[in-house]
This record gives sequence, structure tokens and C-alpha cells, in this order.
Amino acid sequence: MGSFSLFHWIIVIIVVMLLFGRGKISDLMGDVAKGINSFKKGLADGDAPPAGTPAPPSQITSQPAPTAAREEVPRS
Repeated sequence: MGSFSLFHWIIVIIVVMLLFGRGKISDLMGDVAKGINSFKKGLADGDAPPAGTPAPPSQITSQPAPTAAREEVPRS
């Protein structure tokens, strides 16, 4: 009583094809595949930040600022 028969599934598929059309469904699946590939690539990159983004403050090494050598002048 609660399950669909083959006839019901055929009607559902026909309605979906009429609403979305063949082109829209294939475009949607292509976009999903691109998203999955991008996600996998992001996982493979690990903790490396994307190009063009500044490093977080924890990764910036601070070095003392260079100081100009002072010339000592003898006082008279």
C-alpha cells in the first residue's frame, strides 16, 4: 500500500523530464560533478592557503627591524 509500483515511477520520471527537460538535468549533474572535484582538490591541498591570500598571523615569523648603525661622535 505504501510503495510505488513501476507504473507510478514511470509517471514520476515523465513529469520530471517535462518540468526540467533533458538539458537542465545534465547541466545540473555537471555542476554537481565540478563541485565534488573541487572539494576533493581542496582536501588534497591540505592546509596550504590559496594563492593571493595573506598568511594567518600564526604563520608570520617576526624578525627584528633592521637598525641603522649609529656613528658615535666623541663629545668634547
